[in-house]
Amino acid sequence: MPKIQILTDHVANQIAAGEVIERPVAVIKELVENSLDANATIIEIEIKNGGKNYIKVEDNGCGMSQEDALLCLERHATSKIRHVDDLNTVYSFGFRGEAIPSIASVSKFTLLTRCKESQQGVEIFVNGGKFIHRKDCGMPVGTKIEVAHLFNSVPVRRKFLKTDNTEAAHISYLARILAISNPDVSFTLLDNGRIRFKSPECPSLLDRIREIFGNQISDQIIWLEAEEGGLKLSGYIGKPGVGRSTKQEMITFVNKRPVDSRTLNYSIIESYHTFLPKGRYPLAFLFLSIPANGIDINVHPAKREVRFRDEGNVRQFVMQTLINKLVEESKPKISAVKKNDENSTHNLAFQHDTKKLNLSSLATIKTLPTQVITSGDNKIHFTDRTNDISGRINKKNLDNEIKKSKNDGRSQNKNLRLDWRFIGVTFDQYIIFEVTTGLILLNQDAANERIFFEEIKSNLDKDAQAHQLLLFPVPLELDPIATNILNDNMEFFEQNGFNIEPFGRNFFRMLTIPNWLNADLGEIFIKDIISLIKENGIQPSSSNLTYELIAKIAVKRMKHISIMTNESDCIKLAERLMNCNNPMTDPRGRPILIEFKQNDINKKFGK
Repeated sequence: MPKIQILTDHVANQIAAGEVIERPVAVIKELVENSLDANATIIEIEIKNGGKNYIKVEDNGCGMSQEDALLCLERHATSKIRHVDDLNTVYSFGFRGEAIPSIASVSKFTLLTRCKESQQGVEIFVNGGKFIHRKDCGMPVGTKIEVAHLFNSVPVRRKFLKTDNTEAAHISYLARILAISNPDVSFTLLDNGRIRFKSPECPSLLDRIREIFGNQISDQIIWLEAEEGGLKLSGYIGKPGVGRSTKQEMITFVNKRPVDSRTLNYSIIESYHTFLPKGRYPLAFLFLSIPANGIDINVHPAKREVRFRDEGNVRQFVMQTLINKLVEESKPKISAVKKNDENSTHNLAFQHDTKKLNLSSLATIKTLPTQVITSGDNKIHFTDRTNDISGRINKKNLDNEIKKSKNDGRSQNKNLRLDWRFIGVTFDQYIIFEVTTGLILLNQDAANERIFFEEIKSNLDKDAQAHQLLLFPVPLELDPIATNILNDNMEFFEQNGFNIEPFGRNFFRMLTIPNWLNADLGEIFIKDIISLIKENGIQPSSSNLTYELIAKIAVKRMKHISIMTNESDCIKLAERLMNCNNPMTDPRGRPILIEFKQNDINKKFGK
């Protein structure tokens, strides 16, 4: 008798159930996705005891005929694909035909369904994979599936389930995620008879996010949309400086399918590298549309993971889109700000959207990156240079603000000025300035890193890189993979000031380095760039994105500059910082400046 035997359908279904159906939330995921594939506009989910004892998913979709209802219980019976080539054009949620028979094999399974063409519905009952009965029933068009005593026939797997509250929390989170991806569908979740979550059909994605996550989050996100080379990215992301302690609210969809993609997660987190402190995660509700033949959704049995055909291109597209949007959002917004003194002039300032940094007075400098004049009264005076505004603010907008001041009967002085008075340096690091609205603390290390970062990026953007010849060539010994990467990108390194020549198998000599890099850091820096290309698929051909990442690496290698205590040096540092594109945060996302408003200080003293 042969040792190898073909498993029965009953055993095969239970094995498949162990992969596809891990816990109650997986059952609901499969059933709700079937409802969405059936074009349902109303979906109701009901659970008891965290879904262990009872699950019901009811929809108003197209339903099934009696023949299709019986066939759906067979393994690999599906209406989504016909040929192997169809796997390259799958846009539906389900397509393998494993979920329904797998669920039915480990529970008491009841299916009630009716299609539009039938006058009556059909009810099918299966217990632990064994067919019990089929009978006619009355019901509206749609499908209702009830799953009772999940894993009752597989007690070992039931022992691995968590508490009722934990399982219910997973189900509630999934229902919200699916609702986000389908704002035009009404969702209801009942837990032990109580409504745990209910969201009617919403006119827009923002309305659905507001309804599910509340007004606070909806006020902290901005719309994003971009399209390039068959890829389309849209959705909402958190404003610069808005972060969370976990990835719970960093949600991604690929072709409307919620996924957990390392590629997308890395792209989002890395894009916020200079806009969030380390350890904080961004808000994101992002939808990536990609041709079906550019993605493999058949990697994981539960389809939680996806694999992109060209991961480097996807990663680069997502990162570049997010960085562009964040930089745009970081630009100042202009509004009129009045001093407390009635006889004083009016200043132009922007209100920074980051709630952590309410720098209404500070931001004036960024709006007017103008001529900085140091005077003998220990103040920095910023005067308007209307003819040389470098595209940050045009003369028309400036004149409009001045006219507005004239119309209000106030100051008619065209030279707008904001004064910072140097107070001193505390804790051997923080510079204290007095401003009209209070005090500002400036972190010297963070300011120097921001200045250094933008100087490097500015130098990298130039066509011709200034470089320095090394007195003694630096030897580079690489592994075979790193050698291939270096050879493939040799032109890129040469354009950016590195002259590297082969000196044997997997061995090179570095003859020159760019002027902005210390000689003793050349070898480490080259290896960092190679690792970046190897691990994250960064393509040096896309200069903007690559230069941003290179500049971040360079800042990490930067040696700390000695602390400034001299008044003129501190003023010059503030001046250089205000000429940066993003003076609010350092390249690692930490705040550079913190303002203490005079009103808040007065309150502390009971005034």
